[in-house]
Amino acid sequence: MTLLRSDIEKYNIPGPRYTSYPTAPEWEDQFPESRAADAIHRFGQSNRTLSLYIHIPFCQSMCYYCGCNVIIRKDNPQTGDKYLDYLEKEMDITRGHMKRKPLLKQFHIGGGTPNFLTIDQMQRLMEMVSTHFDFDPTAEIAIEIDPRVITPPQLAHLKEVGFNRLSMGIQDFNPIVQKAVNRIQPYEDIQTLIEQARSLQFESINCDLIYGLPFQTTETFSDTIEKIVTLSPDRIALYSYAHVPWLKSHQSLIREKDLPESQQKMSIFMMATKQLTASGYQAIAMDHFAKESDDMAKAFKTGKLHRNFMGYTLKPADDYLGMGTSAIGLVDHTFIQNTKDIKTYYSTLDSGLLPVSRGKSLTQDDRIRQWVIQQLMCSFLVDTQQFESIFGISFRSYFEKETDHLKWCKSEGLLIEKSSVLIASEKGRLFVRLICMGFDAYLPHQKQEPAFSKAV
Repeated sequence: MTLLRSDIEKYNIPGPRYTSYPTAPEWEDQFPESRAADAIHRFGQSNRTLSLYIHIPFCQSMCYYCGCNVIIRKDNPQTGDKYLDYLEKEMDITRGHMKRKPLLKQFHIGGGTPNFLTIDQMQRLMEMVSTHFDFDPTAEIAIEIDPRVITPPQLAHLKEVGFNRLSMGIQDFNPIVQKAVNRIQPYEDIQTLIEQARSLQFESINCDLIYGLPFQTTETFSDTIEKIVTLSPDRIALYSYAHVPWLKSHQSLIREKDLPESQQKMSIFMMATKQLTASGYQAIAMDHFAKESDDMAKAFKTGKLHRNFMGYTLKPADDYLGMGTSAIGLVDHTFIQNTKDIKTYYSTLDSGLLPVSRGKSLTQDDRIRQWVIQQLMCSFLVDTQQFESIFGISFRSYFEKETDHLKWCKSEGLLIEKSSVLIASEKGRLFVRLICMGFDAYLPHQKQEPAFSKAV
């Protein structure tokens, strides 16, 4: 497919990535701790299963492209020990609201750099989790690792304590790009690490790449894709770099003049997609790729893929709980986000309270629109009959105000209607965020300052 420059310029507007709906800017600041506790209590009275995310915020150095909530700390065991002390307090308080030991269907540790923790600290963390939660025998137990600082003994220990899935940030193999974003990691080091992981028989290995970084071209990134294919990870996430220095001040260390312009950035993505699919990877929703045999590829084909703050997921559990600084959960239709400030995190837990800073209790309208946006982001379609079966209301009547948006999407060739199903076209898949924006009830009331990255 060939895209006109005029189309790219027309569609390249700021918009959410829809890892949640309502999006984070719409959540309440100073969300009452009591409302978060009530949501957790209601979950505890049910028999619903749980996904657990734990955030380890520490990194030894800052990657200039980073959009995560991180704290720069040098290797110091005392830092990890203190953080684990407070994670244990958070688990104690949270479990006190539940009154039962939930079943974990999915457990994920992210960051920051989770392997900032020593072997003994990771052992302690896993024992803490096992004390407060039961692991389903088939649970996905995943961790993000920084290839630059993981050691062979640490990797072996992760397998020993139960991790079955690894995710590692690679971003780009080109040394010029790596220098520009302050993340140096040679191909040979990654190759050795993946060989070690395979020898330890981890069930799944994921690699993250980013397109749109400084000095990238289609030629240089094609070389990165060629190298990643030789490593043959089970899954590949191909993320668009979101340049938002007004939100992440360290991104100002990346000069805008060094970034590929929108037409070139889209060409890089389309080239990478073509190269990966030609190498046996299935394109999954907006920015993921998986081998045909992978569960994520199967979930995409059967319409069972989901999306949350960990990206695309099989979502084996009913609710999603986040722990640690800045961690986000969705419990009993309530978004809950912990404070990003580590001193506030510690002091709040010392007071015996959940370290909540922001949140949002979903209305019925939120839940309806959340479902539609989730369908578009995960399956590139909306089955209006399925909608009516689930919610007991007419899709056309409920979204009468969105009629003009749907007409525009069809006239632009972004949406195709077949019987009762709205389907994103090939072009619509590239700009699916724009389709979703028409169903976002909050966007027309957004403040003028930019809250989101651009669509390309």
